[in-house]
Amino acid sequence: MSWKIYIQGYKSFLALEKSLSGNSIEAYIHDVVKLVQFLELNNYTIGPGEVDLKLLQDFLKWINESGMSASSQARVISGIKGFYKYLLLEDILNTDPTALLEAPKLGRKLPDTLNVEEINSIISAIDLSKTGGQRNKAMLETLYSCGLRVSELVDLKISSLYFNDGFVKVIGKGDKERLVPIGNTAMKQITIYKNEVRCHEQPKKEYEDILFLNGWGSKLSRVMVFTIIKQLAAKIGMKKHVSPHTFRHSFATHLIEGGADLRAVQEMLGHESITTTEIYTHLDREYLRQAIIQFHPRS
Repeated sequence: MSWKIYIQGYKSFLALEKSLSGNSIEAYIHDVVKLVQFLELNNYTIGPGEVDLKLLQDFLKWINESGMSASSQARVISGIKGFYKYLLLEDILNTDPTALLEAPKLGRKLPDTLNVEEINSIISAIDLSKTGGQRNKAMLETLYSCGLRVSELVDLKISSLYFNDGFVKVIGKGDKERLVPIGNTAMKQITIYKNEVRCHEQPKKEYEDILFLNGWGSKLSRVMVFTIIKQLAAKIGMKKHVSPHTFRHSFATHLIEGGADLRAVQEMLGHESITTTEIYTHLDREYLRQAIIQFHPRS
């Protein structure tokens, strides 16, 4: 049984049946390739159907000893479990060796959150006199106003801006579309960027509709957005670990602490499960106390 053939089939399954994004598909495939690497390093010339629980436990021990974090280990195991579920679904195998495989237990580690003053400080540190300054200001205001993933930000299109209605259309995970409200400050900065900066740039072919462009007229990379934010945080001497996701997490946290409905925040973030949203929204004790006093019938 050839690994290459079935990995390719799994890749097509994730794209066509699961409608996952390219980044998600590559992550799942990478997890299975990791298992193949382990087998090759240990001189196992076997196919997927000959892998058993003991071998998978040895693999888990191997990736643990390599220094991989618990969360990364859990992701790899999840990818391999998904691969074997695919083989069962396609009737390629009739038993699942991953059924009893346990991933490492994970704590719910929350990323750093910025308060409003800290977000204002980062955005205020942008030098508007420099090339890219107005674009960066519009980008960060959009990140915080809409709670976008970095991939959604760099893919944002001019044709997806519905400022008359106060919304932007976002293409999220699995190419799923959603409408997200956008605030006046973000709309103002985007308008300034479009009318005073972007209109003088020459987009490359296929990028004419992309809102935020780099200096070569192409779409910004995700890494570039990370770099811009890290440099601004360093400029103001911020000690917190800051990334585009910090803005997304802060967006959700501030909404919940301000009294927004968790279900509404779930829709804005584009989460399939509300459980995922709850991880982003660590609530302060006083807010929880007030919620109980207000809504519990025995209070």
